Amino acid sequence: MTDKLRNPIYSIVGPTASGKTEIGVELALRLGNAEIINCDSVQIYKEIQIATAKPGEEEKRGVAHHLIDYVSPEINYTAAAWAADASVKIGEIEARGNIPILVGGTGFYLRTLRQPLFESPKTDQDLREKLAALKDEKGAEHLHKILRRIDPVSAGKLYPRDYVRSMRALEVYFQTGKRFSELQPNREKPPEFAERIRIFALNPPRDALYEKINARAALHFERGLVEEVKLLREKGVKDDTNALGAHGYRRVCEYLRGERDLESAVEQTKQDVRNYAKRQMSWFRREAGVVWLEGFGNDPKTREKLFEVAGFERL
Repeated sequence: MTDKLRNPIYSIVGPTASGKTEIGVELALRLGNAEIINCDSVQIYKEIQIATAKPGEEEKRGVAHHLIDYVSPEINYTAAAWAADASVKIGEIEARGNIPILVGGTGFYLRTLRQPLFESPKTDQDLREKLAALKDEKGAEHLHKILRRIDPVSAGKLYPRDYVRSMRALEVYFQTGKRFSELQPNREKPPEFAERIRIFALNPPRDALYEKINARAALHFERGLVEEVKLLREKGVKDDTNALGAHGYRRVCEYLRGERDLESAVEQTKQDVRNYAKRQMSWFRREAGVVWLEGFGNDPKTREKLFEVAGFERL
């Protein structure tokens, strides 16, 4: 058996603002021959900067990072596309004799990498625009209500406000006449490396996490989040894209459309991100084989626990 097949692939997950970047870089430095692959659905986008927590060169500390800043914000990039790109990067990194580390909190991306999706129809832009208009008129929960009538199994796996996935399930149904839940079993086989992915999840104290989330959201607005969104919209990026539907950006768009005042946009963003952190924790608790690390990623005790349970003496 080759070294490549013996080596684990590490994945650092957890809620937003928990310190995944810091501990991921520390892990890479401890390994000495590791490279990081971004697993965050917002950090992939170019020109989306302020509210993304993309690591700067100083934070990277010389560790190679991949799949950051490489997708136009006008593209509604999918989990399947990320999984395909991540698979290529994993192959390239291991071909160099290095170890991949997946870092990010987008659980659906990681699950799609480990359990590939079925081949779905290409996006029908007219249908998507109609569904988006319905969402804008009646709310995200309305799309979920429609999906619940058509495909209760798929709806039961989604949060009512997860309009992106509700919309995609509806698109599949209206384009194929088949329920998303019926098509899902027709998946491709998992890649060879799927069984080698070892997942470590950060679990910081909730009160401290929420305090950090609130402070960070306020700082994003102070650093020019509104101006960033204005520039993106002037360049033609639509409000209903995945990029501007991200936390913070969505509420700024509402503010710029006159649907809420700035103070409300800031406070709602804080609430949105806190709710998102809850959903992330719930998601990773449902994943198999996750090793939980108590504390933030910048806590030396959390890092040492990771190094201990990762079993570096065997590397």
